[in-house]
Amino acid sequence: MGEQRETPGENGDRAERMTVPRFLQRKKLGQKIVMVTAYDYPSALLAERAGVDSILVGDSVGTTALGYDTTLPVTLEAILHHTQAVRRGVSRALLIADLPFGTYQAGPEDALRSAARILKEGGAQAVKMEGGAPIVATVRRLTAAGIPTMGHLGLTPQSVHLFGGHRAQGRAPEAAQQMLEDAQALEEAGAFGIVLESVPSALAARISAAISIPTIGIGAGPECDGQVQVWHDLFGLMPGKTFRHAKRYAEVGDLMTAALRDYVEDVRQARFPTKEHSL
Repeated sequence: MGEQRETPGENGDRAERMTVPRFLQRKKLGQKIVMVTAYDYPSALLAERAGVDSILVGDSVGTTALGYDTTLPVTLEAILHHTQAVRRGVSRALLIADLPFGTYQAGPEDALRSAARILKEGGAQAVKMEGGAPIVATVRRLTAAGIPTMGHLGLTPQSVHLFGGHRAQGRAPEAAQQMLEDAQALEEAGAFGIVLESVPSALAARISAAISIPTIGIGAGPECDGQVQVWHDLFGLMPGKTFRHAKRYAEVGDLMTAALRDYVEDVRQARFPTKEHSL
């Protein structure tokens, strides 16, 4: 990842760049980790200014920015394109990118080629992949090659057809035990963290206590070591879409719609542009 440097914070203070070792240390110190998705340069700049610890270029770009119904159509080239844009706006946060569907399921060597491109061409510092026991060998291969890898358990959107929709996971005792064992196996393989999505909070707490690497929750309760939220969910950018696990901190979509309506009317009524906006 090259030489680490300190970068100016919002108030001119010096902020340490987040690295994988610092990410791991947060759990040991009992400090919550804040992660958010971002898919472009302006969003990355805003996330940096806000002081988030980590930015995830998720394959959720497919459903939030590209108009797909699922994450499955997202390609490696698309992830590379968006990761490169986010990288230009990031100087402090730990940048993680998803391995999209079809780029690692064939085996460890397939995953290694995909992950290497995300680091070399995209500028990410780590990758994330979905699954438990079936990807343990892949996680071990990537970490042995020097590629920091994060796991993802629970509702794994790339398995949407297997689940029959976006459904919570780990409710049955057998499923909960399997998820715990998967988390432990991922840690043993070298994963530096695990996203827990849409699982009962009691199970997330159990997993978080059982492993020494950070858990990052999304719809998994407050006992996880950190939280991740999707950019568009935080700001109400997707009309009509609300999720129980998400908290809207602003209705930016409504503000943008109102501003656009004002623009439409100003142009139609010849109120814009004026001499002030002309050469």
